[in-house]
Amino acid sequence: MALSTWGGRGDVEPLVAFAVRLREHGAQVRVCAPPDEDFARRLDAVGVPLVPFGPSARAAATRTPSPATSSAGEMVARYSVELAAGHREVFLEVAEGCDVLVATGVPAVLAGARSVAEKLGIPWIHVSFQQLTLPSPYRAPLAYPGQAYPPEVTDIPTLWRLHDRHMNAIFGEAVNATRTALGLPPVDDVASFLFGGRNWLASDPVLDPWREPADLDVLQTGAWFLHDERPLTGDLQAFLDAGEPPVYVGFGSMPMKASPDPSRAVIEAVRAHGRRAVLMRGWAGLSAVDEAGDCFVVGEVNHRALFPRVAAVVHHGGAGTTATTARAGTPQVVVPQGADQPYWARRVAELGIGAAHDGPAPTAESLASALETALDPGTTERAAALAGEVRTDGAATAAKLLVEQFG
Repeated sequence: MALSTWGGRGDVEPLVAFAVRLREHGAQVRVCAPPDEDFARRLDAVGVPLVPFGPSARAAATRTPSPATSSAGEMVARYSVELAAGHREVFLEVAEGCDVLVATGVPAVLAGARSVAEKLGIPWIHVSFQQLTLPSPYRAPLAYPGQAYPPEVTDIPTLWRLHDRHMNAIFGEAVNATRTALGLPPVDDVASFLFGGRNWLASDPVLDPWREPADLDVLQTGAWFLHDERPLTGDLQAFLDAGEPPVYVGFGSMPMKASPDPSRAVIEAVRAHGRRAVLMRGWAGLSAVDEAGDCFVVGEVNHRALFPRVAAVVHHGGAGTTATTARAGTPQVVVPQGADQPYWARRVAELGIGAAHDGPAPTAESLASALETALDPGTTERAAALAGEVRTDGAATAAKLLVEQFG
């Protein structure tokens, strides 16, 4: 079986969990993903081969627009053509002899996986880790780079038509370049091509409740967690044991471009509440700003082991981090940077299990205010109560389904 994605840690980590569960059923699994060292190490640690393709996801996240590119949409369109070509060269060979293909990530890679499946006559499944990209009559669509919906337009069907036209404009060239190279006919509508088949929604039903449209095939499996048993390091354990629970701050694979000095802002905000801090370096490069000794900086760490031991989790609002924090029963502050992250921030606030920061650039004052909400006893109680409702078997459920249907 071949799994495919291109994106940041939030796109790769669920596939690690899924691959591990598939191997428990005796399946042979390969994962096509960006060539970043973090992802290679993560997959190697669980014994799953990485087949790298395309450019580094980290480099792509920190790149600046080319002077020849006039808009964000144009930049994404051009980048998608390059990405689709790199994916096609690798994935066509990887998919040979597979029983089924599973794909997630950016549209150019999704379309490439579906086109390869069509070329080889292999079943394929599209996986989304949040519902916003799936067509629905019950809510507005997610805006892609370079797209802004007219504020006066509130009719949901109209917004989805605008969304589909924008998808064609940005991704149509990349999608059809792949299909032409494979000897397949072009597609006229990118959205219906991507989502018109079998879709799995790998998110938690409590955090991300799905209402089924009559004309879309969607199965919600629950979020894909890896039952990570890696212990915390001795020095981190000692730091945790040396005082009251600290606040964890980490922005994953977000470079925090809007924040001139995120490390100082988050440390001052945490100190304003008399708390210590655990900082994850991540792609934002968080670090201690002085020698005070109340901050501990980590790299790769087991969130499943760490989050139950902290007072609050401050993060960017990735689907995986939001679900892991909720499962730990720990209140959270979401500082959304883009894409689906404002949605998760809103869900956290609606459920009363944390706070949604206003905007992507926290200051010491704004983050301290959000932490005041998260650290409130009422928020802590609601977060602890909700933890028991969050499912932990999503990857196992999906693996069992896949093996039963295609193994």
